[in-house]
Amino acid sequence: MPKDVPDMQESLAGMLHTLAREVPSPRGGSLFLLAPSQVEHISQSAQWDMLDVEQQGLGQGIIPERYVRNMDAIDVEEQRTLLQSRIAMVGLGGLGGHLLELLARTGIGTIVAADGDAFEASNLNRQLLATSNTLHQTKASAAQERCRIINPATRLHVYDTYLDEAGMLEMTVGADIVVDALGELAPRRLLSRVCRKQNLPLIAGALAGWSGYVALIRPGGTHPVEFMGGDDSAEKKLGCPGPTVAFVASLMAAEVINTLVGRPTLDGRMLALDLRRMQFETVTL
Repeated sequence: MPKDVPDMQESLAGMLHTLAREVPSPRGGSLFLLAPSQVEHISQSAQWDMLDVEQQGLGQGIIPERYVRNMDAIDVEEQRTLLQSRIAMVGLGGLGGHLLELLARTGIGTIVAADGDAFEASNLNRQLLATSNTLHQTKASAAQERCRIINPATRLHVYDTYLDEAGMLEMTVGADIVVDALGELAPRRLLSRVCRKQNLPLIAGALAGWSGYVALIRPGGTHPVEFMGGDDSAEKKLGCPGPTVAFVASLMAAEVINTLVGRPTLDGRMLALDLRRMQFETVTL
């Protein structure tokens, strides 16, 4: 954001009101919308970051059109909160790729993500970022390209590496929430310890076959991996079908949003699911 704030804000306000389009609201009255091309135009003209332009617009009751179908499931103030939020996510594979897509489209302002892996053919059945064009490409670079296409206002910072404890501590600085989209137990335990040190809430999800879980772990709480032993082979034995991956990621994304805007959450509980039998159970951790 520019340093000469008062004059620039006044100029920006004028541009926002000039370019906003008035449309009838389904709930009566009017909505004032700003198309993605107009957000980009204002950003370039006023030399403001696109995310700042969207935040200023919402502050004046002008809704960036890319978020209009979030309303009223997410209200204007909640949308502003999401734009101002910062999440740290470890893993950009099956769960992480879907999460990136959902959170960027919903309007999370800043996402810091890490993954040191590259795509291979066996990822194509379930990983949203894995395509014929991204095979052998790093997951971090594919994530950058995808985020730029779906929501260029989202600030995505990626670590193209596998993180040790120091790296996890670094990437979680300033985060509101940490997301565990990892696939192995050892780094999950490490990330859980880092969140305790940083006093940050952790949203975790995992799956094997048609079963999975989602949990919200507050600082000092218990991560589900603490009572799952040390065997990483469940995914390989039972498979990773795409529907389970997408479903678990969707639940995790909803939990991120609910936590950020102050709605009821799992908070110390785990939602266990079995999509083969369509059974769901909530367990206290």
